[in-house]
Amino acid sequence: MTEGYEVKKFDGTTKRYCQTLDLKDSPELIAAYRKLHSEEGIWPEILEGIKKAGVLEMEIYLLGTRLFMIVELPADADWDEVMSRMANYPRQAEWEALTAQYQKALPGATSAEKWKLMERIFHLYESEGEEG
Repeated sequence: MTEGYEVKKFDGTTKRYCQTLDLKDSPELIAAYRKLHSEEGIWPEILEGIKKAGVLEMEIYLLGTRLFMIVELPADADWDEVMSRMANYPRQAEWEALTAQYQKALPGATSAEKWKLMERIFHLYESEGEEG
């Protein structure tokens, strides 16, 4: 994909969190995981829970067996509170159990234990008011 991906702009400041997780090294399992995260495969309750918890935007990228997730929250949101709310919504535990069979993680691991927050080591933003 060389066209890139559009990014939504939100009113006000947001915070971005990036996480990573590895899938089991099986083309069949990876294909099934991709299907679960397609528009046809994702459970409506999961999408509703993500939004209701306060997540503005969530993206998951895949390279080989490595997953990379970007989560955009309002600037005043607390990461732990948002994730705690999301974990308690209908069918979330069932979804976690289902997706766990594809992921490299200990049995019974929570989402927070599986998805590891990444540290940003570089960023570059266009300066506001700067002319090109």
